[in-house]
Amino acid sequence: MEVSTTTVKLTLPDGCNGILVKNLCDPYMRIRMERIEGPNLFSSFTPASPLTGYAVAKVLDSGHPDFKAGDLVWGPSGWEEYSLITATESLHKIQHTDVPLSYYTGLLGMPGMTAYAGFYEVCSPKKGEYVFISAASGAVGQLVGQFAKMLGCYVVGSAGSKEKVDLLTNKFGFDNAFNYKEEHDLDAALKRYFPEGIDIYFENVGGKTLDAVLLNMRVHGRIAVCGMISQYNLDPPEGVKNLMCLIYNRIHMKGFTVRDYVHLHPKFLDTVLPYIKEGKIVYVEDIAEGLESAPAALVGLFSGRNVGKQVVLVARK
Repeated sequence: MEVSTTTVKLTLPDGCNGILVKNLCDPYMRIRMERIEGPNLFSSFTPASPLTGYAVAKVLDSGHPDFKAGDLVWGPSGWEEYSLITATESLHKIQHTDVPLSYYTGLLGMPGMTAYAGFYEVCSPKKGEYVFISAASGAVGQLVGQFAKMLGCYVVGSAGSKEKVDLLTNKFGFDNAFNYKEEHDLDAALKRYFPEGIDIYFENVGGKTLDAVLLNMRVHGRIAVCGMISQYNLDPPEGVKNLMCLIYNRIHMKGFTVRDYVHLHPKFLDTVLPYIKEGKIVYVEDIAEGLESAPAALVGLFSGRNVGKQVVLVARK
């Protein structure tokens, strides 16, 4: 990755029905750096072109009837200070500005919707169930755990440092947590925290963690496959040996993306905004300042350097 500087006119070309925005904060995304072939939800990034990710942005000029100058929006945009967006159907206008705008890249944006849909729609949770979350201090995991606790579940999370483990139990209210780097036998660790087995596993890691979880799932357990961050940089990826457990214990394991649940966004906001204002949900962000810090912030995700949701602050106004 490299940072390049160019000039741009801050007005739309004649006849353009898109919008010109100033990007404020922006995360994202390892998977699209692979060459992706065949039918796939994702498309590969184009070399020598700006990366794209989810951003909060301010409209500077608009040729679209649904947007006007001064509107705040969140949705797909470029890793750049200014973007011309013509695919406006993926943008959401921000109506609630009494919360930090950066929340719309996390808690109130794609990661928040992912946690909400993955837990409530894919996992079909019930009060009193046993829930395990990997990468639990990340953008999605920290929310899944809090949703589960509010429902009355027993919740355990794994993370990669003492600081993150403490965050899970002391700030997010998990019942227990452990540092997977200190566990030489993940199967034994899970049996220690879940002597009666796991009802719900929210999968963010893959590999050895998934293999150990499969040995500890209860009959009719559910696994929501949100991500597999341990595998993204491996070639070839690790195999999973214990898939027969899906048959033995009639486990439902489903991959999903937030795009399948965009229609739930109004319901999601109606649920989560009151939780924020009442202090029932807390959210931790790791903010890197300046677009030039974005490459290091992205790479740091794969060594666990970030604590909480990684955000890049491009501009304050």
